[in-house]
Amino acid sequence: MIYPPQFEEKIGFLKIRELLNQNCISDMGREWVNKLSFSSSFSSINLWLNQTEEMQQILLGDLGIPTQNYFDLRPDLFQIRLAGSFLRTERFFDLKSSLKVINAMLLFFDSRQKDFPNLYNLSSGLEIDPQIIKQIDFILDEKGEIRDSASEKLFSIRSEIKSSQRQSERSINESLRVAKKAGWTNENVEATMRNGRLVIPLSAAYKRQIRGVVHDESATGQTVYIEPDKVLHLNNKINELEAEERREILRILIAFADFLRPSIDSLIEAYRFLGLIDFIISKARLAILLQAVKPDLRDTAEIEWYQARHPLLYLSHKSQGKSVETLDIQLNNQQRILIISGPNAGGKSVALKTIGLLQYMLQNGLLIPLKSTSITGIFKRFFIDIGDEQSIENDLSTYSSHLLNMHHFLAQANSKTLFLIDEFGSGTEPILGGAIAEAILEELNEKKAFGVITTHYANLKLLPTNDNGMVNGAMLFDTKKMMPLYKLVTGRPGSSFTIEIARKIGFSKSLLQRIDEKADRRQLDFDEQLQQLEVDKKALEQKQKQIALMDDHLAETLEKYQNLYATLQKEKKTILADANKESKAILKQSNRLIEKTIKEIREHDAEKQKTLEIRKNIQQEIVRLEQEPAVEKPTRHKTIEKQIANKKVEKKPQKRTSLKVGDLVVVDGQNTVGSIALIKGKKAKVDFDTMQMFIELHRLEKVSKTQERKLKKASVKSSTIAQEISEKSADFNPNIDVRGMRAEEALIQIQRFLDDALLLGAHQVHILHGKGTGALRQAIQEYLRANRAVDRYYDEHIERGGHGITVVEL
Repeated sequence: MIYPPQFEEKIGFLKIRELLNQNCISDMGREWVNKLSFSSSFSSINLWLNQTEEMQQILLGDLGIPTQNYFDLRPDLFQIRLAGSFLRTERFFDLKSSLKVINAMLLFFDSRQKDFPNLYNLSSGLEIDPQIIKQIDFILDEKGEIRDSASEKLFSIRSEIKSSQRQSERSINESLRVAKKAGWTNENVEATMRNGRLVIPLSAAYKRQIRGVVHDESATGQTVYIEPDKVLHLNNKINELEAEERREILRILIAFADFLRPSIDSLIEAYRFLGLIDFIISKARLAILLQAVKPDLRDTAEIEWYQARHPLLYLSHKSQGKSVETLDIQLNNQQRILIISGPNAGGKSVALKTIGLLQYMLQNGLLIPLKSTSITGIFKRFFIDIGDEQSIENDLSTYSSHLLNMHHFLAQANSKTLFLIDEFGSGTEPILGGAIAEAILEELNEKKAFGVITTHYANLKLLPTNDNGMVNGAMLFDTKKMMPLYKLVTGRPGSSFTIEIARKIGFSKSLLQRIDEKADRRQLDFDEQLQQLEVDKKALEQKQKQIALMDDHLAETLEKYQNLYATLQKEKKTILADANKESKAILKQSNRLIEKTIKEIREHDAEKQKTLEIRKNIQQEIVRLEQEPAVEKPTRHKTIEKQIANKKVEKKPQKRTSLKVGDLVVVDGQNTVGSIALIKGKKAKVDFDTMQMFIELHRLEKVSKTQERKLKKASVKSSTIAQEISEKSADFNPNIDVRGMRAEEALIQIQRFLDDALLLGAHQVHILHGKGTGALRQAIQEYLRANRAVDRYYDEHIERGGHGITVVEL
């Protein structure tokens, strides 16, 4: 169920239909495009998407599916159901061409039923009687004309016609030669045709010199065209034979229609199949044009999209060489309703229409342009309220028509509903409009409906809580350049930046001051808080990136230290072992010296007991040195860990100096320098480039001109690495295509690709190598098997490419 009746026009689907019609080959395919309609059946949508995805693979792989001669013969087949009817000769050739295409299509899917099972099932049970094509080939030649051999009688008639024509030509040429010789006509004239008869041109003065029939004369009357008597009877005979030829051809066509009549129903079904294939080819061509894919389709009401693009905006920007901002969005049972706010012309309505158009395309069986890992659900009811619905005929104002739409939404909405409302609450007195919008939104939320709205009203921005099913979304805005970024972030409301945009346009300071005085202070404070939150969030994100980089650097340094420590320990053991060996050698040498000494003592009758004691002591010392284990000192890194664990970070108290208007200040924990424009109680109004903020005085710290320059340099230096990685992350594509490359070249590209993926923290990537002979796939998977960074790898699901794509988990 969709609402209102102009739904397709409002979201831009009529242009999608137009693109599909342009991609069709025949009117049969265009009939299917015109019948295209919204469905909430999971099985039907899934089947349509699978069929289109398979056709997309066929076209991208250039597998040779026929894409010409899609002629629609159904009206002619219906016509020849009556006995005595027949196909016109010119349609006979179209029948032959289109039946050959259908037959080729059936053979194509039959030979590839495992690769394209959903398309094969369309052709299941269809069969073209081979005798039909044989019979057509027997009757028609390659030029689409009836063959002489189509029947014996036709062959005889045409042979006699050719013989009579030759006699007629000889006779007319003889008469022409006589006329030229006698000077009755010019030397350079030739025989010609008049009223279907072969004649010769003669000067009017000599028209009685040759007996015959005058068929025509020139505009001046100077030349007459005569058919000589001796040619006349031959031409009459030819005319009679041609009439007989037409009667025989008609008999042949009627006989063929009689032969074809029992197969008409199966042929009409075959042409229905051809039209459906034309329609699916059109959908696949559109998918290729939009770089669309089949997402993870689920039979639930949910949306989890990544890198979604508005199809028509993408095509427009592509033609101009520009890129389009992608959209990430989640709608689930925890956050069913997204409230988008932000500046005018910031992309709120485009985001809303992107969601509406892509979901509607999906439930019409079309592939959509987003990341293939996105999750898409199915909604039973789809409502939209966009644009001006003023109706003079029904005496409805724009706001009245919006209220009428809201009445329908409230009456029909349930937990399977998706509603989209643009500029919710606008068009009437702001306070009442905001109150009505808030009440309607709360009731839709109570019905557990899913939806996306855009608004500027602060009371709607304040509705979401952690557990009420609603969530804020903001369209980002560059506060330095004062221009929208067209990027959606969820989890917080957006500011309209009304005053800032007016200042950027060039409104005078006095006018801005008057606006500031007349505006609701609470609303301005709310916008300023939103802007401050944005500044704080950006600063926090920058700090987180820097901490992550420092953490990676610390981990790398620690790894290097541990490797160095292990090397030193190994060298230490080697040195100790060498020292032990050296000490043993010294002791052995000493032992020999002692032995010599003992020998001398003995020779001099020294005390034997004392000698034995000396030798025993020396031997014990040798054994002790051999068995002594290498003593290791406490590991250095453990000592460092203890020092880090026991170290307490002490923060030196900072002295706060009194602040005044004109002082340069920074906010605690940030490097952006601003100037105090106004002090009001415990808050100060601080100018940061083109943005002004009210900030508590205790959060501000005074800085000098020198400190300002240092802070700017430090901010630039510290953000360089994070910015490079951020830019690399924005450009990173988790899919790589190495089809057509040699194995060595592909492996080099894949190695760089995996290095980038690891650096950016990607957990899963896809390698498109194609099927082919399988050699490239084998080489890639052998490399992945040996790569320690790869957790596992496997072939993609058969519906998403099968063994032509390898999925890698890191």
